[in-house]
Amino acid sequence: MASTTLKLDVKDLKGKGAGSIDLDEAYFGIQPNIPVMHQVVNAQLAARRAGSQSTKTRAEVSGGGAKPWRQKGTGRARAGSSRQPNFVGGGVTHAPKPRSYAQKTPKKMISLALRSALSDRAAGGKVAVLDAWSIDRPSTKGALAALASLGVEGRALVVLGDNDEAVWKSVRNLQHVHPILARELNAYDVLVADWVIFTRDTLPSSEPKPAEADVAIGSKADAPAKADAPAKKAATTETAAATEKAAATKKAATTKAATTKAAATTKPPADASDADAPAATDATDAEEEA
Repeated sequence: MASTTLKLDVKDLKGKGAGSIDLDEAYFGIQPNIPVMHQVVNAQLAARRAGSQSTKTRAEVSGGGAKPWRQKGTGRARAGSSRQPNFVGGGVTHAPKPRSYAQKTPKKMISLALRSALSDRAAGGKVAVLDAWSIDRPSTKGALAALASLGVEGRALVVLGDNDEAVWKSVRNLQHVHPILARELNAYDVLVADWVIFTRDTLPSSEPKPAEADVAIGSKADAPAKADAPAKKAATTETAAATEKAAATKKAATTKAATTKAAATTKPPADASDADAPAATDATDAEEEA
């Protein structure tokens, strides 16, 4: 379903008009969902916590192995160790230990919170779009003048692309400006800022980017080839099976021929006993004469 769009004026670094652009209503025109934003922001702030707190229980505190005083007869309360929680220098009851405060938040909820936050800022007229930053060298003075020409007051969230390194270095020293990459945009940073500043390239939209569209077209073009893949795989399997069967038959024939040849070579002659008979007779005659 095609999304509805909203018009917004685009300005250059001097504050002059540079055309207009359509804001995607899926991001800038929905009814903000306050409970979802509250839950997502709480989860984001909880994930920031280090969770490195750690104190010792009475079992971890050094010392306290001996009983402080005998069980009865002193008038004092019985005690088994000087490291009990009620003793100075003793352990801590229910001691806090390192833990993670991260919460699992569904991706759809995170997306809805971001779209709700952007819609809230757009409804208040606190979204600005630049044609391009056009800053080749880091210049904090130039960035401050650009923000002033846009009429930005208070905290500003500047959404940058991966190649806007010079702009990042220009605004990072400004106390009231927070630079962020477009792929890291989140509901908390949008809600904390009074203004959100985009460029044409970093403006979020539900429409696919040109590169993504090319990939989608390419995947559709490859669909017939993918459909023929099972048939090609079956043909390849049959060819491999036929080749393997032929090789096995050839190997069996070669083995049979070798066995027949070996048997023919080792078989004794049929008249071997007759050939030895005259020699045996001559040996017997010689013994009788002797």
